[in-house]
Amino acid sequence: MRILIISATFPYPPSLGGTQVRTFYLLKYLAQHHSVTLVTQRSRSVTDRDLYRLGTYVNQLVTFPQPTGADLQPGLGGKISRFGQFLGTGTPPSTQFLHQSAMQRWIDSWVIAGGDAITCEHSVNEVFVRPQYRYRIPKVVVNIHSSVYGTLVNQLATGTAEKPIRDRINRYLMGRYERRYVQKFSDLVVTTPEDHQFFQPIPNNAGLHVVPNGVDLAQFPYRLEDPGGHRLVFVGAMDTLANGHTARYLGRKVLPRLRSRYPDCSLYLVGRNPTAAVRDLAQRSGVTVTGAVHSVVDYLHRATVCVVPMRVGFGIKNKTLEAMAAGVPVVGSDRGLEGLSVDRPLAALRANSLRDTVAAISQLFEQPHLRATLSKNSRHLVETSFTWEQAGQAYEQILASDLGGLKNLRGLNGDRR
Repeated sequence: MRILIISATFPYPPSLGGTQVRTFYLLKYLAQHHSVTLVTQRSRSVTDRDLYRLGTYVNQLVTFPQPTGADLQPGLGGKISRFGQFLGTGTPPSTQFLHQSAMQRWIDSWVIAGGDAITCEHSVNEVFVRPQYRYRIPKVVVNIHSSVYGTLVNQLATGTAEKPIRDRINRYLMGRYERRYVQKFSDLVVTTPEDHQFFQPIPNNAGLHVVPNGVDLAQFPYRLEDPGGHRLVFVGAMDTLANGHTARYLGRKVLPRLRSRYPDCSLYLVGRNPTAAVRDLAQRSGVTVTGAVHSVVDYLHRATVCVVPMRVGFGIKNKTLEAMAAGVPVVGSDRGLEGLSVDRPLAALRANSLRDTVAAISQLFEQPHLRATLSKNSRHLVETSFTWEQAGQAYEQILASDLGGLKNLRGLNGDRR
């Protein structure tokens, strides 16, 4: 197959966040068997080495400068203007911001030349897909990652929205936007059964598929021993709303209760770009804020328990899968464990309140045999159901369906490697 992958987010290195990780590993798998072109945007933080390394995984890498926002009108007037554009065009400013004419013209030329499939890696990239592409390209797929409307509704319901007044105003517009943009695609891909149920009521003639996230097992090896102790870890980019909220909850609510019973209990907040509110947590007894680290897995292996008590954020959490792959016992909320069958056999402890979270962590602190059970079962779950090889195969089948069969396509186009 000749595949065009559209990703405004530069997907390398595959350690910067969920969008980069998912995009990178899916394109890596597809490029092993098909002719893959990636068109993306390059921010100032992308190095020449990053550009070279990413280019080795695809047949063609095309980059455009990432918009900087320098031309955006500041202040209240700018906000009113952008809301007016949202109202008129139906496209959120955060999505419209990524669009640029030069990149659009290049994608148009690729479509005219002809290909077998287009994938948008994250729903924000839908802005580059014209409705008429479906009449020229057999497969036009949006890999949604997570519902923007569902995320907004979830934040309002849980009281975690940064700007609740704005979000209440935008709620109807965002729902309308999501119902509209999916009509351009032949197939919709989500990461969990929960997201599948969310999109199922939307009337369209597109295929709706679940392709979960995965783990690179070589990057997250199973730990050799249980370190014991009373050490907690939470991993994630610390400049996102969901992770910042969780970090503050752990540092301000969960850890103090645990330290009243286990005075040596410590919490490691591991992830790049901690906000000022997250950095301030380091002033509390027992809290370490690391910022970006060379090896996340080292912190996982040294932890007694990984905690993922998230209240917002749709989709499978890479942080949860990676901890489970490393053999670290996990305590998570329903949101933190979304898309994972962890109850039978027991592969993680589920806790949705402060009281239950503290109780579950205490149980693991005091029961080495329970830690061993979760460690073994969680690794097995990842190995059997959540590798990037499995995710890539499922994604490939979606792109290849109705195109004459995967076997014939590989024979016609050839394997790259």
